[in-house]
Amino acid sequence: MKNKIRLYEVIGKGYEDFWKTQKRYRVCKGSRGSKKSKTTALWLIKSIMQYPQANVLCVRRYKTTLRDSVYSDLKWAISRLKVEAFFNCTVSPMEIIYVPTGQKILFRGLDDGMKITSISVATGVLCWVWVEEAYEITNEDDFNKLDMSIRGEVPEGYFKQLTLTFNPWSATSWLKKRFFDNPDEHTFIKTTTWQCNEWLDEADRSIFLAMKEHNPRRYRIEGDGEWGIAEGLIFENYRLKEFDVNQIRKIEGIKAAFGLDFGFTDPNAFTACLVDNKKKCIYVFDEWYQSGVTNRIIAKQIKAMGYGGQRIICDCAEPKSIEELRDEGIRAEPSVKGRDSVNHGIQLMQNYTFIIHPKCVEFYREIQNYCWAKDRDGKPTDKPDHEFSHGMDSIRYGVSRALKPDTFSFD
Repeated sequence: MKNKIRLYEVIGKGYEDFWKTQKRYRVCKGSRGSKKSKTTALWLIKSIMQYPQANVLCVRRYKTTLRDSVYSDLKWAISRLKVEAFFNCTVSPMEIIYVPTGQKILFRGLDDGMKITSISVATGVLCWVWVEEAYEITNEDDFNKLDMSIRGEVPEGYFKQLTLTFNPWSATSWLKKRFFDNPDEHTFIKTTTWQCNEWLDEADRSIFLAMKEHNPRRYRIEGDGEWGIAEGLIFENYRLKEFDVNQIRKIEGIKAAFGLDFGFTDPNAFTACLVDNKKKCIYVFDEWYQSGVTNRIIAKQIKAMGYGGQRIICDCAEPKSIEELRDEGIRAEPSVKGRDSVNHGIQLMQNYTFIIHPKCVEFYREIQNYCWAKDRDGKPTDKPDHEFSHGMDSIRYGVSRALKPDTFSFD
Protein backbone atom coordinates (compact mmCIF):
# COMPACT_ATOMS: atom_id res chain seq x y z
CA MET A 1 0.00 0.00 0.00
CA LYS A 2 1.43 3.39 -1.00
CA ASN A 3 1.40 6.40 1.28
CA LYS A 4 -0.12 9.41 -0.41
CA ILE A 5 1.28 12.73 0.74
CA ARG A 6 -0.05 16.13 -0.23
CA LEU A 7 3.08 18.24 -0.54
CA TYR A 8 1.39 21.54 0.17
CA GLU A 9 0.19 20.13 3.50
CA VAL A 10 3.72 19.03 4.39
CA ILE A 11 5.56 22.13 3.17
CA GLY A 12 3.09 24.93 3.74
CA LYS A 13 2.93 28.21 1.89
CA GLY A 14 5.37 30.89 0.79
CA TYR A 15 7.86 28.87 -1.28
CA GLU A 16 6.10 27.91 -4.52
CA ASP A 17 8.50 29.87 -6.74
CA PHE A 18 11.52 28.63 -4.78
CA TRP A 19 10.25 25.05 -5.13
CA LYS A 20 9.71 25.21 -8.90
CA THR A 21 12.70 27.19 -10.19
CA GLN A 22 15.41 25.31 -12.09
CA LYS A 23 17.86 28.21 -12.40
CA ARG A 24 21.47 27.39 -11.60
CA TYR A 25 21.61 29.66 -8.54
CA ARG A 26 18.69 29.49 -6.11
CA VAL A 27 19.51 32.01 -3.39
CA CYS A 28 17.29 32.56 -0.36
CA LYS A 29 18.03 34.96 2.47
CA GLY A 30 15.60 35.11 5.31
CA SER A 31 14.83 35.58 8.94
CA ARG A 32 15.20 32.93 11.57
CA GLY A 33 12.22 30.59 11.63
CA SER A 34 11.33 31.28 7.99
CA LYS A 35 11.55 27.51 7.19
CA LYS A 36 14.06 28.11 4.36
CA SER A 37 16.34 25.29 5.53
CA LYS A 38 13.49 22.90 6.23
CA THR A 39 11.96 23.64 2.81
CA THR A 40 15.30 23.02 1.09
CA ALA A 41 15.67 19.71 2.91
CA LEU A 42 12.18 18.62 1.87
CA TRP A 43 12.86 19.60 -1.74
CA LEU A 44 16.08 17.60 -1.87
CA ILE A 45 14.53 14.43 -0.45
CA LYS A 46 11.53 14.68 -2.78
CA SER A 47 13.75 15.41 -5.77
CA ILE A 48 16.29 12.63 -5.21
CA MET A 49 13.38 10.18 -5.34
CA GLN A 50 11.97 11.88 -8.42
CA TYR A 51 15.26 11.95 -10.38
CA PRO A 52 16.87 8.47 -10.13
CA GLN A 53 20.29 9.55 -11.45
CA ALA A 54 20.71 12.72 -9.34
CA ASN A 55 23.06 13.05 -6.37
CA VAL A 56 23.41 15.86 -3.82
CA LEU A 57 26.29 17.64 -2.10
CA CYS A 58 25.63 19.57 1.14
CA VAL A 59 28.21 22.17 2.17
CA ARG A 60 29.03 24.45 5.07
CA ARG A 61 32.10 26.50 5.86
CA TYR A 62 33.22 23.99 8.48
CA LYS A 63 32.61 20.27 8.29
CA THR A 64 32.04 19.98 12.04
CA THR A 65 28.84 22.06 11.79
CA LEU A 66 27.11 19.77 9.27
CA ARG A 67 25.77 17.07 11.57
CA ASP A 68 23.60 19.34 13.72
CA SER A 69 22.30 21.41 10.80
CA VAL A 70 21.83 20.11 7.25
CA TYR A 71 22.22 16.43 8.13
CA SER A 72 19.67 16.81 10.92
CA ASP A 73 17.28 18.76 8.67
CA LEU A 74 17.46 16.10 5.95
CA LYS A 75 16.70 13.33 8.45
CA TRP A 76 13.75 15.43 9.63
CA ALA A 77 12.55 15.79 6.02
CA ILE A 78 12.77 12.02 5.47
CA SER A 79 10.61 11.50 8.53
CA ARG A 80 8.13 14.21 7.58
CA LEU A 81 7.70 12.68 4.12
CA LYS A 82 7.30 9.24 5.76
CA VAL A 83 9.96 7.59 3.61
CA GLU A 84 12.33 6.33 6.33
CA ALA A 85 12.22 2.78 4.90
CA PHE A 86 13.91 3.97 1.70
CA PHE A 87 16.88 5.84 3.17
CA ASN A 88 20.00 4.78 5.03
CA CYS A 89 21.59 7.56 7.11
CA THR A 90 25.10 7.17 8.54
CA VAL A 91 27.51 9.53 10.28
CA SER A 92 30.78 7.63 9.71
CA PRO A 93 31.05 8.38 6.88
CA MET A 94 28.39 11.07 6.96
CA GLU A 95 26.07 10.34 4.04
CA ILE A 96 22.48 9.55 3.20
CA ILE A 97 21.76 6.82 0.65
CA TYR A 98 18.51 6.38 -1.25
CA VAL A 99 18.44 2.58 -1.04
CA PRO A 100 16.37 1.71 -4.17
CA THR A 101 18.93 3.31 -6.54
CA GLY A 102 22.11 3.89 -4.53
CA GLN A 103 21.93 7.68 -4.99
CA LYS A 104 23.78 9.63 -2.32
CA ILE A 105 23.59 12.85 -0.37
CA LEU A 106 27.17 13.77 0.53
CA PHE A 107 28.43 16.23 3.15
CA ARG A 108 31.59 18.33 2.96
CA GLY A 109 33.12 21.37 4.61
CA LEU A 110 34.87 24.08 2.67
CA ASP A 111 37.70 23.77 5.18
CA ASP A 112 38.69 20.63 3.26
CA GLY A 113 39.08 22.16 -0.19
CA MET A 114 40.63 19.15 -1.95
CA LYS A 115 37.68 16.92 -1.07
CA ILE A 116 35.31 19.53 -2.50
CA THR A 117 37.00 20.04 -5.86
CA SER A 118 37.63 16.32 -6.47
CA ILE A 119 34.24 15.01 -5.42
CA SER A 120 32.62 12.32 -7.59
CA VAL A 121 29.74 9.86 -7.38
CA ALA A 122 29.57 6.18 -8.36
CA THR A 123 25.93 6.18 -9.45
CA GLY A 124 24.44 8.85 -11.70
CA VAL A 125 25.62 12.47 -11.65
CA LEU A 126 26.11 15.23 -9.10
CA CYS A 127 23.24 17.59 -9.82
CA TRP A 128 22.48 19.67 -6.76
CA VAL A 129 24.45 21.50 -4.09
CA TRP A 130 23.05 22.99 -0.91
CA VAL A 131 25.20 25.65 0.74
CA GLU A 132 23.68 26.23 4.18
CA GLU A 133 24.61 29.35 6.19
CA ALA A 134 26.25 30.69 3.03
CA TYR A 135 27.05 33.91 4.89
CA GLU A 136 29.83 31.99 6.64
CA ILE A 137 31.65 31.75 3.31
CA THR A 138 33.38 35.12 3.41
CA ASN A 139 35.68 34.51 0.44
CA GLU A 140 33.86 34.51 -2.90
CA ASP A 141 36.74 32.56 -4.47
CA ASP A 142 35.90 29.60 -2.22
CA PHE A 143 32.39 29.58 -3.62
CA ASN A 144 33.71 29.92 -7.18
CA LYS A 145 35.84 26.79 -6.73
CA LEU A 146 32.78 24.91 -5.53
CA ASP A 147 30.74 26.27 -8.43
CA MET A 148 33.35 25.19 -10.98
CA SER A 149 33.35 21.65 -9.60
CA ILE A 150 29.67 21.21 -10.53
CA ARG A 151 30.22 20.82 -14.27
CA GLY A 152 29.50 18.31 -17.02
CA GLU A 153 26.49 16.94 -18.84
CA VAL A 154 23.37 15.70 -17.13
CA PRO A 155 20.67 13.35 -18.48
CA GLU A 156 17.83 14.84 -20.49
CA GLY A 157 15.25 16.48 -18.22
CA TYR A 158 17.79 16.99 -15.39
CA PHE A 159 19.37 20.27 -14.27
CA LYS A 160 22.22 21.48 -12.09
CA GLN A 161 21.50 23.86 -9.26
CA LEU A 162 23.27 25.43 -6.30
CA THR A 163 20.97 26.46 -3.45
CA LEU A 164 22.29 29.03 -0.96
CA THR A 165 20.40 29.73 2.27
CA PHE A 166 21.47 32.21 4.94
CA ASN A 167 20.67 35.04 7.35
CA PRO A 168 21.79 38.39 5.86
CA TRP A 169 24.05 39.68 8.64
CA SER A 170 25.82 42.41 6.69
CA ALA A 171 25.19 44.36 3.51
CA THR A 172 28.95 44.23 2.85
CA SER A 173 28.76 40.50 2.10
CA TRP A 174 29.75 39.45 -1.42
CA LEU A 175 26.42 37.59 -1.59
CA LYS A 176 24.51 40.86 -1.83
CA LYS A 177 26.59 42.32 -4.63
CA ARG A 178 26.76 39.12 -6.65
CA PHE A 179 23.23 37.77 -6.38
CA PHE A 180 20.88 40.48 -5.12
CA ASP A 181 22.10 43.78 -6.54
CA ASN A 182 22.26 42.66 -10.17
CA PRO A 183 20.84 39.15 -10.56
CA ASP A 184 21.32 37.62 -14.03
CA GLU A 185 19.08 35.22 -15.92
CA HIS A 186 20.69 32.24 -14.17
CA THR A 187 19.82 33.46 -10.67
CA PHE A 188 16.66 33.12 -8.60
CA ILE A 189 16.52 35.21 -5.43
CA LYS A 190 14.05 35.27 -2.57
CA THR A 191 13.64 36.86 0.86
CA THR A 192 11.47 35.11 3.42
CA THR A 193 10.41 35.86 7.00
CA TRP A 194 9.03 34.01 9.98
CA GLN A 195 5.56 35.24 9.04
CA CYS A 196 5.40 32.76 6.13
CA ASN A 197 5.94 29.88 8.55
CA GLU A 198 2.50 28.69 9.58
CA TRP A 199 4.01 25.95 11.76
CA LEU A 200 5.29 28.39 14.43
CA ASP A 201 3.29 28.40 17.64
CA GLU A 202 2.34 31.43 19.72
CA ALA A 203 5.44 31.12 21.91
CA ASP A 204 7.65 31.22 18.79
CA ARG A 205 5.83 34.23 17.42
CA SER A 206 6.03 36.11 20.70
CA ILE A 207 9.83 35.92 20.54
CA PHE A 208 9.86 37.77 17.23
CA LEU A 209 7.32 40.34 18.39
CA ALA A 210 9.36 41.06 21.50
CA MET A 211 12.51 41.37 19.40
CA LYS A 212 10.77 43.83 17.10
CA GLU A 213 9.88 46.03 20.07
CA HIS A 214 13.08 45.80 22.09
CA ASN A 215 15.84 45.04 19.55
CA PRO A 216 14.82 46.64 16.25
CA ARG A 217 18.30 46.45 14.74
CA ARG A 218 18.51 42.71 15.30
CA TYR A 219 14.89 42.28 14.20
CA ARG A 220 15.72 43.85 10.84
CA ILE A 221 17.95 40.84 10.15
CA GLU A 222 16.43 38.02 12.20
CA GLY A 223 12.79 39.10 11.82
CA ASP A 224 12.46 40.83 8.45
CA GLY A 225 15.29 39.03 6.68
CA GLU A 226 16.81 42.33 5.52
CA TRP A 227 20.49 43.11 5.19
CA GLY A 228 22.26 44.31 8.29
CA ILE A 229 23.21 47.93 7.66
CA ALA A 230 25.47 49.46 10.29
CA GLU A 231 25.34 53.23 10.70
CA GLY A 232 27.87 54.75 13.07
CA LEU A 233 30.16 51.74 12.98
CA ILE A 234 32.61 51.77 15.89
CA PHE A 235 35.38 49.63 14.39
CA GLU A 236 36.21 49.91 10.70
CA ASN A 237 39.69 48.38 10.59
CA TYR A 238 38.98 44.66 10.47
CA ARG A 239 39.24 41.81 8.03
CA LEU A 240 38.56 38.11 7.93
CA LYS A 241 41.66 36.05 7.22
CA GLU A 242 42.95 32.53 7.77
CA PHE A 243 46.07 32.42 9.94
CA ASP A 244 48.07 29.89 11.92
CA VAL A 245 47.69 30.85 15.55
CA ASN A 246 50.85 28.93 16.47
CA GLN A 247 52.87 31.04 14.06
CA ILE A 248 51.38 34.27 15.43
CA ARG A 249 52.31 33.16 18.95
CA LYS A 250 55.98 33.12 17.91
CA ILE A 251 55.99 36.86 17.15
CA GLU A 252 58.26 38.70 19.56
CA GLY A 253 56.30 40.64 22.16
CA ILE A 254 52.94 39.04 21.30
CA LYS A 255 50.46 38.96 24.18
CA ALA A 256 47.53 36.60 24.68
CA ALA A 257 44.22 38.00 25.95
CA PHE A 258 41.10 36.12 27.05
CA GLY A 259 37.84 37.80 27.98
CA LEU A 260 34.40 36.75 29.18
CA ASP A 261 31.20 38.78 29.14
CA PHE A 262 28.49 37.20 31.28
CA GLY A 263 24.95 36.75 30.08
CA PHE A 264 21.96 34.49 30.43
CA THR A 265 19.16 35.73 28.24
CA ASP A 266 21.89 37.47 26.27
CA PRO A 267 24.71 35.09 25.40
CA ASN A 268 27.80 34.54 27.47
CA ALA A 269 30.62 35.59 25.16
CA PHE A 270 34.15 34.21 25.52
CA THR A 271 36.88 35.45 23.17
CA ALA A 272 40.53 34.57 22.69
CA CYS A 273 43.00 36.79 20.88
CA LEU A 274 46.66 37.65 20.43
CA VAL A 275 47.80 41.28 20.49
CA ASP A 276 50.74 42.50 18.42
CA ASN A 277 51.43 45.92 19.89
CA LYS A 278 54.24 46.68 17.44
CA LYS A 279 52.17 46.09 14.29
CA LYS A 280 48.97 47.28 15.98
CA CYS A 281 47.06 44.07 15.21
CA ILE A 282 44.59 42.06 17.28
CA TYR A 283 44.29 38.46 16.07
CA VAL A 284 40.94 36.99 17.14
CA PHE A 285 41.37 33.22 16.96
CA ASP A 286 38.67 31.58 19.08
CA GLU A 287 35.22 32.24 20.54
CA TRP A 288 32.30 30.70 22.36
CA TYR A 289 28.81 32.24 22.58
CA GLN A 290 26.01 30.53 24.51
CA SER A 291 22.83 31.64 26.23
CA GLY A 292 21.08 30.13 29.23
CA VAL A 293 24.01 28.26 30.78
CA THR A 294 25.33 28.11 34.33
CA ASN A 295 28.80 29.18 35.42
CA ARG A 296 29.71 25.53 35.90
CA ILE A 297 28.96 24.88 32.24
CA ILE A 298 30.96 27.98 31.26
CA ALA A 299 33.96 26.67 33.23
CA LYS A 300 33.61 23.22 31.66
CA GLN A 301 33.52 24.75 28.17
CA ILE A 302 36.57 26.95 28.75
CA LYS A 303 38.52 23.90 29.93
CA ALA A 304 37.30 21.83 26.97
CA MET A 305 38.58 24.54 24.62
CA GLY A 306 42.00 24.27 26.23
CA TYR A 307 42.04 27.57 28.10
CA GLY A 308 41.51 26.33 31.65
CA GLY A 309 44.96 27.50 32.72
CA GLN A 310 44.72 30.96 31.16
CA ARG A 311 43.86 34.18 32.93
CA ILE A 312 40.31 35.10 31.94
CA ILE A 313 39.29 38.75 32.40
CA CYS A 314 35.59 38.94 33.24
CA ASP A 315 32.95 41.61 33.69
CA CYS A 316 33.56 43.00 37.19
CA ALA A 317 29.82 43.63 37.60
CA GLU A 318 29.44 39.86 38.23
CA PRO A 319 31.59 39.13 41.33
CA LYS A 320 29.49 36.10 42.28
CA SER A 321 29.96 34.56 38.84
CA ILE A 322 33.70 35.21 39.01
CA GLU A 323 33.92 33.43 42.35
CA GLU A 324 31.96 30.47 41.01
CA LEU A 325 34.34 30.18 38.08
CA ARG A 326 37.27 30.23 40.49
CA ASP A 327 35.62 27.46 42.49
CA GLU A 328 35.59 25.45 39.26
CA GLY A 329 39.33 25.98 38.77
CA ILE A 330 39.23 28.85 36.27
CA ARG A 331 41.71 31.73 36.70
CA ALA A 332 38.93 34.30 36.51
CA GLU A 333 39.77 37.93 37.30
CA PRO A 334 37.55 41.01 37.31
CA SER A 335 38.00 43.87 34.94
CA VAL A 336 38.67 47.15 36.73
CA LYS A 337 36.39 50.09 36.30
CA GLY A 338 37.66 53.54 35.50
CA ARG A 339 36.03 56.81 34.57
CA ASP A 340 34.73 56.65 30.98
CA SER A 341 36.24 53.19 30.86
CA VAL A 342 34.15 51.90 27.95
CA ASN A 343 35.06 54.79 25.69
CA HIS A 344 38.72 54.65 26.71
CA GLY A 345 38.79 50.97 25.84
CA ILE A 346 37.15 51.55 22.49
CA GLN A 347 39.53 54.39 21.66
CA LEU A 348 42.46 52.18 22.54
CA MET A 349 41.33 49.35 20.26
CA GLN A 350 40.49 51.74 17.43
CA ASN A 351 44.25 52.11 16.99
CA TYR A 352 44.48 48.43 16.04
CA THR A 353 43.45 46.33 13.06
CA PHE A 354 41.37 43.26 13.90
CA ILE A 355 42.43 40.11 12.03
CA ILE A 356 39.57 37.66 12.56
CA HIS A 357 39.89 33.94 11.93
CA PRO A 358 36.96 32.61 9.85
CA LYS A 359 36.01 30.20 12.64
CA CYS A 360 34.98 33.21 14.77
CA VAL A 361 31.64 33.61 13.03
CA GLU A 362 29.76 35.30 15.88
CA PHE A 363 32.50 37.83 16.57
CA TYR A 364 32.66 38.70 12.87
CA ARG A 365 28.89 39.28 12.83
CA GLU A 366 29.17 41.53 15.85
CA ILE A 367 32.03 43.73 14.68
CA GLN A 368 30.13 44.43 11.45
CA ASN A 369 27.13 45.63 13.46
CA TYR A 370 28.75 47.19 16.55
CA CYS A 371 27.58 50.82 16.39
CA TRP A 372 27.08 53.91 18.49
CA ALA A 373 23.61 54.07 20.01
CA LYS A 374 21.19 56.77 18.89
CA ASP A 375 19.10 59.10 21.00
CA ARG A 376 15.36 59.67 20.66
CA ASP A 377 15.96 62.05 17.76
CA GLY A 378 18.00 59.50 15.87
CA LYS A 379 21.32 61.23 16.51
CA PRO A 380 24.38 59.15 17.47
CA THR A 381 25.51 59.21 21.11
CA ASP A 382 28.89 58.41 22.66
CA LYS A 383 27.63 55.09 24.03
CA PRO A 384 27.73 51.77 22.15
CA ASP A 385 24.45 50.11 21.27
CA HIS A 386 23.86 47.11 23.53
CA GLU A 387 22.90 44.89 20.63
CA PHE A 388 25.90 43.14 19.02
CA SER A 389 28.08 44.13 21.99
CA HIS A 390 28.73 40.87 23.85
CA GLY A 391 31.89 39.66 22.15
CA MET A 392 33.04 43.25 21.76
CA ASP A 393 32.82 43.76 25.54
CA SER A 394 34.54 40.45 26.13
CA ILE A 395 37.52 41.26 23.95
CA ARG A 396 37.79 44.72 25.45
CA TYR A 397 38.22 43.24 28.93
CA GLY A 398 41.05 40.99 27.81
CA VAL A 399 42.84 43.36 25.44
CA SER A 400 42.74 46.32 27.82
CA ARG A 401 44.31 44.27 30.62
CA ALA A 402 46.99 42.97 28.25
CA LEU A 403 47.90 46.45 27.04
CA LYS A 404 47.51 48.55 30.18
CA PRO A 405 47.92 46.21 33.15
CA ASP A 406 49.06 48.81 35.67
CA THR A 407 46.66 51.67 35.01
CA PHE A 408 43.05 50.79 34.42
CA SER A 409 41.02 48.25 32.56
CA PHE A 410 38.12 49.01 30.29
CA ASP A 411 34.96 47.29 31.39
